[in-house]
Amino acid sequence: MLQRLSILFLLLIAGIFVNAADTILVKKDPRLDLLSVKQLQANQRTAMLTPNGFYKGFRIQVLSTTKRDDAFKLKSELLVKVPDQKTYIVFQSPSFKVRIGNFLKREEAEKFKIIMNKLYPQGVYIVEDAIEYIPTEEEEVITQ
Repeated sequence: MLQRLSILFLLLIAGIFVNAADTILVKKDPRLDLLSVKQLQANQRTAMLTPNGFYKGFRIQVLSTTKRDDAFKLKSELLVKVPDQKTYIVFQSPSFKVRIGNFLKREEAEKFKIIMNKLYPQGVYIVEDAIEYIPTEEEEVITQ
């Protein structure tokens, strides 16, 4: 009987130690949360890069023509009418495509498309393109 009580007592004590071992307290440095957020932003930004170092974004296509002179004439016209936006000519055989703007988000391109529709009512549309984008200083610090 004494042996059984001894064994029961030992099991009871072992059970207490096992329950105590289940509780682990971890003290986390609060800077880890900030680091996690910054790493997530850096990963998202990297996912937006094309292999040649440009960002995935949007431009407004104003014209697609097979006539080179028409494309360059429109580009000159756009440089005068909308000097704050860069204008591009893309040659995809056999067409010359005139595009304008560097928009990271589609919403920005939608707003600018409304303006361009007033200038060129024959139809302009948004196209996905590799754009020129310069990250802000804060974004550069995050990615480094």
